[in-house]
Amino acid sequence: MGNSGSAVKVCTDHQGGINWLSLSPDGQRLLTGSEDGTARLWSTADSQCHGHFQGHESYITFCHLENEAAFTCSADHTIRKWDVMTGQCLAIYRGHTSIVNRILVAKDYLFSGSYDRTARCWSVDKEKQIQEFRGHRNCVLTLAHYSSRDVLEEEEEEEEEEEKVSRDLLVTGSTDCTVKVWWVSSGRCYQTLLGHTGAVLCLILDAPNRELFSGSTDYTIRTWNIVTGEQLKVFKEHQGSVICLELVNRHLYSGSADRTVKCWLVDTGERIQTYKAHKHSVSTLKYHAGILFTGSGDACARAFNSKSGVLQKIFRGHKFIINCIQIHNELLYTASHDGTLRIWDIRGICKRNKRRLKKERSAQGRNSQKGSLSRLFNNKVGCMVQQENGE
Repeated sequence: MGNSGSAVKVCTDHQGGINWLSLSPDGQRLLTGSEDGTARLWSTADSQCHGHFQGHESYITFCHLENEAAFTCSADHTIRKWDVMTGQCLAIYRGHTSIVNRILVAKDYLFSGSYDRTARCWSVDKEKQIQEFRGHRNCVLTLAHYSSRDVLEEEEEEEEEEEKVSRDLLVTGSTDCTVKVWWVSSGRCYQTLLGHTGAVLCLILDAPNRELFSGSTDYTIRTWNIVTGEQLKVFKEHQGSVICLELVNRHLYSGSADRTVKCWLVDTGERIQTYKAHKHSVSTLKYHAGILFTGSGDACARAFNSKSGVLQKIFRGHKFIINCIQIHNELLYTASHDGTLRIWDIRGICKRNKRRLKKERSAQGRNSQKGSLSRLFNNKVGCMVQQENGE
């Protein structure tokens, strides 16, 4: 059993549940988006609130933080861009006709997905809609982005002459049970991936290996070739909706409403570990330094040894579901529907895990050396026997 941990700091500035938590690429700041219609900016150096972004007319569903700009989307049908230093609203992106539930920033593009059944692409700097992706029969819940340069060979690229201007592609998952891949430049649907029988809740992309993973309310995870659209594998062991995914070193981690996380070998489809102990759905997960951190509807965060599946620690203190977690400088940040951001010291777990990994590597080295000596001895014995038999 894991030991219970207490937070080193509890931030209670929000007046409503926190729906998302984003860490800046440089690790210096965190952004929280809340049911109270505001976003707050936090320093990872002192854990203080250094910015309060106000202007949305309804709750914030999702947020994204760059080093110099912050982005929020809302049930008020808009997306806003904010200056990190001044807190000033720099742009308002209008066009969606329902709740905007997801945004993604890539290069100079801002992508958004909405309950209005569309995804859209905006120019980050010009506050202008560039493209609309229309074709889903229901809400667009999740997004991913890649460039065909990352996945297509030169001869394959030549086949896509009309898309030469821009090779960017957007992937969308919807409650209509489909995943669609779109050319950003034209808005044309490149692939429709059929197979799921429930809403697609999460996507994760492995562009170098041409693979896309999708998790669904049909209890499955499916792997697709993003060039051909072929379904490669179906992971079927969950007994509830697949809510979140994490891909690390060809290991796929899936969090589910069945109260478990499972680890799969991507190349074979084999399930090699199941992480239990949650008393409700697993809402979010994050891999860090050989440890799997999870957030759950039971209001607890947990740390598991990713290899053995052993529960190492339980982080108690939240009152409602943990919606998002981030890790930076061996601090765990958890954001909850109870409106608080909690910060936990995970140095002890990380140190113990590093010691364990060191011992395992050392033992593997000794076993390898023993194996080599054993093989050498057996080879010598074999040669002696052959000589005695005159072979």
